Amino acid sequence: MAVWDSAQQRAISTYSHPRLAEALFTLDARLRRLHAVFEYTSNPSCIFRLNIARSPGPLVLRDGTRVRRGERIARLHFWNEHIPLVPQNGPTIAWARQMQQAIAISLQELAPFLQSRPDLSDVAAIRGDVPSGTKAQTEQLARIMGRYGFEAIAEPENLPIAERMHRLGENILVSLVVFAQNASTLRLDTLQRVRLPIFLSRRALNEKFGGSSEAAGAGEL
Repeated sequence: MAVWDSAQQRAISTYSHPRLAEALFTLDARLRRLHAVFEYTSNPSCIFRLNIARSPGPLVLRDGTRVRRGERIARLHFWNEHIPLVPQNGPTIAWARQMQQAIAISLQELAPFLQSRPDLSDVAAIRGDVPSGTKAQTEQLARIMGRYGFEAIAEPENLPIAERMHRLGENILVSLVVFAQNASTLRLDTLQRVRLPIFLSRRALNEKFGGSSEAAGAGEL
């Protein structure tokens, strides 16, 4: 059984179904160990974890960064216990601003972490996978993440069946986490969410979040 710190226990106790949440986070911890997902900072405002993966295909980003198929990239994963809870009546402007600040802080923490790891010097790009339900939501998310320097790169329409099954499993887990955190915010289309792959070059990360005192607000509206 996972051991939760006091902050995590307080967060879980505010969920609609704390027992379910604790069980899901225990499962999530086992999956993280399996895929070598780790926490790159102890900052409680950080909403991302990280693992080092291989690029499934070649990439060319706007600033000229090139990544070949199979080269290492940093991949972001949501730190579920740190995600601000969505209000009972749905997302508000205050909640959106809290998320914006959390994303900026998370990237501000990531830049010096990567700089401190010589063994990761070959990592030239950071990938995130933003779940969305509709084309309009996908476009909106792409615009929002673009404020932090991310760019969306479309995936092939016909993904391998193994990848489709993996994503269905992820959607089921995400749906259960949403239900456990705040049951009233669970939507019928959660199981049908698609992934929007977004990429940020290491160069852009360092320029935007690599030590500026104003970096924490870089993504604000």
